Amino acid sequence: MELSKRVLKELGRRLRQARTDSGLSVSELARRIDLSRRHLTEVEAGRANLSVLTLLALTRELRIAPGALLASLDMVPRLGRIALVGLRGAGKSTLGRRLALELEVPFIELDEVVERLAGMSLAELFSTHGEEGYHRYEAEALESTLAANGRCVLATGGSLVTCAPNFERLKDGCMTIWLKASPREHFQRVVDQGDMRPMTNRPRAMAELEAILQRRDGLYSTCDAVVDTAGQTAEQSLRKLVELVKDT
Repeated sequence: MELSKRVLKELGRRLRQARTDSGLSVSELARRIDLSRRHLTEVEAGRANLSVLTLLALTRELRIAPGALLASLDMVPRLGRIALVGLRGAGKSTLGRRLALELEVPFIELDEVVERLAGMSLAELFSTHGEEGYHRYEAEALESTLAANGRCVLATGGSLVTCAPNFERLKDGCMTIWLKASPREHFQRVVDQGDMRPMTNRPRAMAELEAILQRRDGLYSTCDAVVDTAGQTAEQSLRKLVELVKDT
């Protein structure tokens, strides 16, 4: 969806919400400001532009400040960037690549950008610089990715949400979607990919995973949207994602 359409859609949504909150019907509001019902319906659907005078009449009748209605509309471009958030095994890479193909935009693995910037693998980075060092590179990788891409699908590292500055920057620059799954599904998907590390010398691996999810649940839930992949095939989850993104 191009920028102008996204802005009009968001403005229409805000007007519709304000009208609903005021208890007015479309017909009643249109009558009060001497506007056709059809035109107001088109405005609320994001299919018609507003003149300044009409906008002022609407905000006056709805008793809201024009600035409040227009606030942060300049942030709408972030909706051109889709960031997938969640633990390993959530499907960020698999679904992210397929979503990017559907939207005809680049797909970017943020951790791959981190590795290029650091000049080493993630394992080496954590071993050498620890989690704090990793998040420093992650911040740099995020900034360079946002600067270089107006539209993209971005798969983030599972721990990004635990670094408040990085997570806030991600939410400022992207539409964030939490790919949610049960602990057992997270675990099994990683194992099915041939990665046995979650079980190696860790008899309580499942309990640890459950604890991590429990700690991060409140952070993940602050994303713009949630797609629950529990019990879903990759195709079913992809359809949910496409419908969500294209309806935004």
